[in-house]
Amino acid sequence: MTDTSWTIKGREFVHCNCAYGCPCQFNALPTYGDCKAVLSVAIDEGRHGDVDLSGLNMAAIMAWPGAVHQGGGHIVPIVDERADAKQREALLRIMSGQDTVPGATVFQVFSTTYEKVHDPVVAPIELDIDIDGRSARLHIPGWVDARGEPIRNAVTGAESRARINLPNGFEYDVAEQGRGWARTSGPVDVQLEDSHAHFAELNMTESGVVH
Repeated sequence: MTDTSWTIKGREFVHCNCAYGCPCQFNALPTYGDCKAVLSVAIDEGRHGDVDLSGLNMAAIMAWPGAVHQGGGHIVPIVDERADAKQREALLRIMSGQDTVPGATVFQVFSTTYEKVHDPVVAPIELDIDIDGRSARLHIPGWVDARGEPIRNAVTGAESRARINLPNGFEYDVAEQGRGWARTSGPVDVQLEDSHAHFAELNMTESGVVH
């Protein structure tokens, strides 16, 4: 019997068009009615069955005409060009919600909301994430250029720190809050300017987030 269990430990940088904090994190509607986002993950340790995924990156460009749960979404999945054929297949299976308990991870939940899954992109993913520093840089040539920074006090300019803790969440346990900028190319157009970003440690399996 083929082993389809999987695990990922790493760091994520997610950046969307909502206001700081993102009401979607609290089961509220998105700030401007629609959702556009860039997701990226640096896998420090990971596997799918007997396929080692450690050291690889993955990303996605996503957009929905309304709230995520209302459907109609489009996604461009992007996998690390350093991955071999088996690793690419494993990453895409995880990102598409396969081999996962329904409702257990952000990948599986989001997969039920897509109207169109565009052809996967294999590309170099330059990704640097500093969770404590609330900063990140994502560069995928020809596809994505994004960065994340700390939120700053509007009066003093000092860095402002906030966290969201979701003990029963399907994406992370605790995420540092920040802001970001992004430009994408390709079939899913995402242009973000000083909007919500979060930085989090990921620890998840096919059964969900390890809290």
